[in-house]
Amino acid sequence: MINNKGDVKSVFSIKDLENLSGIKAHTIRIWEKRYNILEPVRTDTNIRLYNLISLQKLLNITLLYDYGYKISRIASYPEDEIPVLVREIISEKSAKNHAITTFKMAMMNFDQELFFTTYAQLLSEKSFKEVFYQVFIPLMTEMGLLWHSHTISPAHEHFISYLIKQKLLINTEKLQLLRPSKTDKVFVLSLPMNEVHELGLMYLNYETLLKGYKTIYLGESMPIENLVDLKKHFESIVFVSYLTVQPDKDSINDYVNKMIVELVDENTELWYIGKMVEFIQQDGFSDKIKIFKSITELVDQI
Repeated sequence: MINNKGDVKSVFSIKDLENLSGIKAHTIRIWEKRYNILEPVRTDTNIRLYNLISLQKLLNITLLYDYGYKISRIASYPEDEIPVLVREIISEKSAKNHAITTFKMAMMNFDQELFFTTYAQLLSEKSFKEVFYQVFIPLMTEMGLLWHSHTISPAHEHFISYLIKQKLLINTEKLQLLRPSKTDKVFVLSLPMNEVHELGLMYLNYETLLKGYKTIYLGESMPIENLVDLKKHFESIVFVSYLTVQPDKDSINDYVNKMIVELVDENTELWYIGKMVEFIQQDGFSDKIKIFKSITELVDQI
């Protein structure tokens, strides 16, 4: 399991396998008993434990199963043929529907090549925006659940997050080279102090540039007093804050009120998004303060 130092997890419970594969624990037990697809080690108290090889095999089997293969047919294949068959399926255009499972396989094995291959195949048929909405956002949502349930380690999350960030930066840079087509306002994107979950904000930066606006991307842990400096340089500003875990629910309203006092005037707006916005008390807000429940909702407002 995960130790106090956050080492990579190498032993998994049947609940971990259910979380990662989407196959119910009850079904996994049936597959084990009937088809002998996995061989768990049992503890002294008869609890099933699985190694990384078993997890890899189950993820491969899940991809084949989702693709329409019957479990009885999968179980009849020699063990070394299953990964080969999976690779062939991944190389087909129709395999884009299974990209999330494939990216999870890449994450668990720290397999950059599999990540890049899958991404390239998706991009051959979809725009980057479609890839992000249809695959990366659901993947990141799942990653959050897997991390909180201790199914994956911080190393797994950092590995896949960095690769997604890399693709975001590449696509963002292409837009930054273009002259803004809309000049009525500038978007300043930042995260509050101690907020390090940056992927959502990075994607909003990409979308805002795609809409033709100039953006100032400031990133994580940006004090409010530093945001005030931007008002000296730009006449009309929309400040966008992505609040995933910070400020916490006890301090978020003080934080928002401070931003309103320090920043808001007739030419300035505050836009908020993220899990913590549900704790913002909106009573008496002017139309200069907007709260969004999703990336889609915010992007539609740009």
